[in-house]
Amino acid sequence: MSFYVYLSGEIHTDWRDEIQRGAEAKGLDVVFTSAVTDHDASDAAGDHLGAEDNAFWRDHKSAKVNAIRTKTLIEQSDLVVVRFGDKYKQWNAAFDAGYCAALGKPYVTLHAEDIVHPLKEVDAAAMAWATTTEQVVGILAYVLKG
Repeated sequence: MSFYVYLSGEIHTDWRDEIQRGAEAKGLDVVFTSAVTDHDASDAAGDHLGAEDNAFWRDHKSAKVNAIRTKTLIEQSDLVVVRFGDKYKQWNAAFDAGYCAALGKPYVTLHAEDIVHPLKEVDAAAMAWATTTEQVVGILAYVLKG
């Protein structure tokens, strides 16, 4: 039986690859899914629906098209890992965590200690808070192998 893990959050580092390599090294039967991590492609997700003169409406269309993927994959997952990086504010990651909380979907947050305070509500609903990808892999190993 495969365990489905959705990887949410920042797209500017290789944290997803680190978790995937770690799970593979431990022989874990995990299927990983994610949002589109190509920033330009994500921003253009709704462009095929017609050009917009106003950036708000372009972003609005693309957000809705992206949400089809995000909502579907979160709903299908067994666990969600939500990564908050230090370079940008990941409002989308916080939204994904809130969606998980509303669904009763277990999630783990992954972020540095210096942003514990602004993420206190997000962390309070999480099943765990990790500071390293190795810790996330450890959680997956425990969940799958005991």
